[in-house]
Amino acid sequence: MKSTKSAIRYAKALLEMSIEQNIIDAILFDMKRIVTMADGSKEFVIFLNSPVVKSDKKILIIDKLLPKLQPLSSAFISLLTKNGRAPILHFIASGFVALVEQHRGIVSGTITSAVALNEESRKKILSKLAATIPGELQLTEKINPALIGGFIITIGDKQIDASVSQQLKNLRQELTQ
Repeated sequence: MKSTKSAIRYAKALLEMSIEQNIIDAILFDMKRIVTMADGSKEFVIFLNSPVVKSDKKILIIDKLLPKLQPLSSAFISLLTKNGRAPILHFIASGFVALVEQHRGIVSGTITSAVALNEESRKKILSKLAATIPGELQLTEKINPALIGGFIITIGDKQIDASVSQQLKNLRQELTQ
């Protein structure tokens, strides 16, 4: 996990520079574009990892793929690429997004349910979670019919599994013992 540690170090450095220059939102926009591109295109990740493509060529291609980058973002990406760190660019970008959220007191998580939550259920769940979690909570909703009912909330490395499928699994284990 050396790449993850170094990615976080680079992300922290970028955050410090963007705070210093008071352009956090603009750099955040650029980094989210990189994360979106990496998540949506395996070819982009393969390109970043390719030892065949020289660093100067990578910089030109990244500039074409991501037009109108902030000067700080562009210089940062160029520096990373010239130093052979392009393969971890998407890890740095996602680390930067997480660090900005942490800096702003935002706690991100995911709520997965069998069906889309109605507004009343969403408010109940958020109010119960808000009492236990410091900061502003932002949950991304996902739907997984395999849960049968209930929900699973994942925040960081913590998970609350209140799904019917988990309850059935627990019951099955109790009955077989």
